[in-house]
Order: sequence, then structure tokens, then C-alpha cells
Amino acid sequence: MKKKIATLALSSLLIASLVGCGKAADTPKSTAGSASLDTSKKLTIDLMAYSAAGGGWSDSNAVIEKLNEKLNIDLKIQWVPLDSVAQKLNVMAASNSFPDVFWVQQNEFVKWRDKNVFMDVKPYLNNYPNLSSKITQEALQLNNPKDKYFGLPYYIQDTRDSMAIRKDWLDKLGLKMPTTVDEFAQVAKAFATQDPDGNGKQDTTGFSFGFVNNRFSGLEPIQAAFGLGNEWLLKDGQLINYRTQTKELKQFVTFLNKMYQDGGLDKDFATNKANDHKDKFSSGKIGIAEYVPGELMSTSFPTLKKAQPAAEIAQIVPPKGPDGKQGSQTNPMTLAKIVINNAIDKEKQQRILMLLDYMVSDEGYDLIKNGIEGVHYKSDNGKFVKLDAYDKDRPQLLSTWFFRQFDPLIQMHKWDDQTVVKQLQTWIDTNAKYPWPNAGAEVVSDAQSKLGPTAEQKWMAAIIKIIMGQSPVDAVDQAAADYLKNGGEQIAKEYNEQYKQLHQ
Repeated sequence: MKKKIATLALSSLLIASLVGCGKAADTPKSTAGSASLDTSKKLTIDLMAYSAAGGGWSDSNAVIEKLNEKLNIDLKIQWVPLDSVAQKLNVMAASNSFPDVFWVQQNEFVKWRDKNVFMDVKPYLNNYPNLSSKITQEALQLNNPKDKYFGLPYYIQDTRDSMAIRKDWLDKLGLKMPTTVDEFAQVAKAFATQDPDGNGKQDTTGFSFGFVNNRFSGLEPIQAAFGLGNEWLLKDGQLINYRTQTKELKQFVTFLNKMYQDGGLDKDFATNKANDHKDKFSSGKIGIAEYVPGELMSTSFPTLKKAQPAAEIAQIVPPKGPDGKQGSQTNPMTLAKIVINNAIDKEKQQRILMLLDYMVSDEGYDLIKNGIEGVHYKSDNGKFVKLDAYDKDRPQLLSTWFFRQFDPLIQMHKWDDQTVVKQLQTWIDTNAKYPWPNAGAEVVSDAQSKLGPTAEQKWMAAIIKIIMGQSPVDAVDQAAADYLKNGGEQIAKEYNEQYKQLHQ
């Protein structure tokens, strides 16, 4: 696949500052393996990772100390909240102060990729056995130009999330596992009206979902079932945004409106944030929710079991829609990147590659995922036991928020119940059978960045009103027309132009 994605326009000041960052490191005529590189000189490495709930480490974390000792470095980590990463990097670009190595999202990667900002690591990868063997060529090539790797991929499992259902509620009500959207709606209604938790109150709901950046979160298998695109659908060689698929959308909103009226859909869905539907599931308020399976089995389900010891869960295979379509929630794989500053000296660049190579080695990955034996876990009669310091130190943060092996079991640990690990693997294998790819995942559009958020917000507000019965189903046509008028038409034009460049 040819990678000719057009970069976005930068201000003249920004271009000047970036191009002036420093000259590119020379490609070596011959290089030795990473093990033979001289590490006698201690180097300070500034690393920037994103952070989510709980924030990052202090500088004295035991994992940092272990990495410092192993590689003779002084690792300084800057943790930036995920929703502030793009703004932070733009400020750094204007002041010529990028970190030595950092996590970058797709938009910013493409924007600066061809501006001499990021080191091309491809000439060096053969010297780092783990980087060259544990990352797929497909993932390395995504969003990189031909014959250059300006960033290493941050792994995300593509078919990752699953619909979870309260199996004990199904059993109590004598219901079968739903296999179609109609059966899904019937089960959700029963969960809301037939007292599945047996407390004598009608205080449960069937299903809920949330919203992230004016996109549905936790509703993807239902969207796929009705033939909607995963943001972008390829039809007759053209990318089509799902917000303009009026025929499919009318079926979709009619289905959700009926669920809402019947009580099977959470009456408060419209005010849900990203994870509210998950909180309702883990607190026993709803019976169906979509989850990252590792998160469900390691965190949310144990929380539920504490409150309701009889709780059991099972995976819903993506339900079939009216035309037999099915799809798992599918992420665009590995579009975020780990990049090395092209302006720093060659010696530091190579030490950073050593660090990254170690992180994805079996030994290094064990460290950044499970922590330090004797500190964060111990071996007891052949079994591993988590220690209290693990929850205090959170040694897994680098593997969660920065860099990791291509490991779909990223949230499982060596002390976890192997029965649960096998169950998780089964869920993962099932998801993989029903991919629902975003045909426009590799495209970056200037119009999308500028016009998309407002257009999508207005579209989503109109769709929510239809689902809640405040507007008629035919209002889908006006919502699609308004989306196109508010920027969607220009966005589609740019997406299709760049898509053709990628695939010519």
C-alpha cells in the first residue's frame, strides 16, 4: 500500500520552527547490535506519555529505577492527560521543545511526519531484535510513508470490545442468549420489567451505552447489525460517512426508539459519559453493556461480584441485524505512534531505541506489565500472588499508556486466575470473527479537524431526539442534510481525495 497521505497545513511560524529543529541523524553505514552499544555514559531521557484515570507516577517509582539501572539512564517521564496531548504538543512545537521520545496521536503524527521532526527508525530496526520481531510489518507501515518508519505503533487490539450480559439474569427469567437484534431487544425489555435481580422492585434496565466526542460508545455491534459504517463505509469506490446512510439510520433509530419506549434502553442514556454505562453494569443496574474484556474481568466483574455474589456474566456474540449483518466494535489498529525526536544527538536516539526494544522484550514487558518480583508480586508454592504495592505503585502504566507488545491479554497478569484468562482468550477469539473496519481509518482531514466536531455535535443531538421520541424518524433526513451542510460534504471530499492517493 502506498503511503502518500497529504499532510495538513501548518502556520509559517510552526513550519519554520519544526524544520529548524536540527539536522537528521546520519544513517549508519554499518551498525552493531543493540547489545554491543556503549552504555557507559549515563544519559537523561525525557519521555512523554499520556495519562488517564489516576494520573501518572512520581519520579521515584520502582519501575523507573529498574529501567534506569538496566540501561544506565535517568528517565524523566511527563504524564499528560489524554484529552490535552494534542494541545500540549502544539505548544511544544511552537517553542521547539519536543521531548526526546513521546506518544503521539494520528492527527499530530501525520501533521509533522514529513517535517523533519521524527527520527526515521527503519534503518536501525534490524539492530534491535525485539522491535524487529515483535511488531508486524503491517502495523509498522500504517500512516508511515514508503520505506520510512517515523513512528513505532502503539498497539491496540482491533476487534477488542465485547457485549457482556448478566447470565444469572437470563437463567432466572428462563431466557436464551440473544442472537439477533430483535432477541436482544426482547431480553433487554425483560431485564427492565421482570425483576431479574429478585429484589421485588422494578429498578433494573436492560441496556445502556455512552458517548465520546459526539460518537456512540458501547453501541457499535448494534450499529454494525443495521449496516452502518464504522465512521466510514466504502461503497462503489467511495467513502461514505455513516451519518449520511439515511436508509440504515432510520432502521437503527426506529429500533432504539422502540427499546426506549419499552424500557429496555436506559432512560438516562442521553446523559451518559464515556463509561457511565459500564458503571451501571458493575453496580447491578443494567444487564447488558459493552466492555474491554480485560477491564471487565480484572476490575468491573470483581466489583459486581462483591456486591452480588451470585452474579454471572457471558459474552453476547454480535447480534444479527435485519439483513444478517454482524460486527464487533473494531478500532483502527495502532494508529497512535511512539516517536523519537529527530533533533537530539545520535547517541541518545540509540539509547532510546534500546529502551523501547527492552520494553517489548519478554523480560522488559514483564517488568512494565507486572512489576518487580518481591515488590509487586511474589511466588508462593509455584503460584504468583499480587502484593499491595502493585495497586499503590501501578507499575503497569508504561505498558498501558506508552508502549507494549502486541498482546491482547494486556490487562491480564501472571497472578490472575487462569480460568479467567482462558475465558478472556475465548472472548477475544470470538470478537476476531466479526471485524467491522473503518475504511477511512488512515485518512486525516483538515476539514474534519476544523468542521467535524460542530457538525457531529449537531447531528448527534438530532439523533438523540429521535431515539427519545421527541422528533419523528424522518428527521434523520434533515440531520444528514445538516451534517453535510455544516462541513460533512467538505470532509467527505477530502477523505475521498486522500483515500485515492493511498490506494492508487
